[in-house]
Amino acid sequence: MADVGRPKAIPTPEDMAIHFEAYRTECKSKPILVHDFVGKEGRSDEREKERPLTYEGFCNWLYYNNIIKNPEHYFSNLDNRYDEFVEVCTRIKATIRQDHIEGGMAGIYNPSITQRLNGLKEATDVTTNGKDVNAGIIVQSQADKENIEKIQ
Repeated sequence: MADVGRPKAIPTPEDMAIHFEAYRTECKSKPILVHDFVGKEGRSDEREKERPLTYEGFCNWLYYNNIIKNPEHYFSNLDNRYDEFVEVCTRIKATIRQDHIEGGMAGIYNPSITQRLNGLKEATDVTTNGKDVNAGIIVQSQADKENIEKIQ
């Protein structure tokens, strides 16, 4: 008889999906209150801002709801023990990324932060108009000069 080990804290991919939907519903129903000053007289006011989905937020939600202390094994598929969870974990991360990108594009979230968190950037060549540039190299020693010549 094969040793099956401990039962998983989240037994099925469907359970993981259900937990993520519960996190998403709770997260989106609890906006962040931002203290602001409005008008020329600087009247103190609070505005609601949509709360973004985050991987860390989901992990903390699972922890504080006594579901699992660390779901990282599911998401990293530790030792291929969580193969059946790969698809749902991929969808969860993609849903979080979609929330960041769409929220950033719509101006709901700070676009710079969402770009950085998701590895997005716009590269513009503002100095060379796309042409190769011969940059001068200042060599301070004969050894450096010889090494550079070897590379070229």
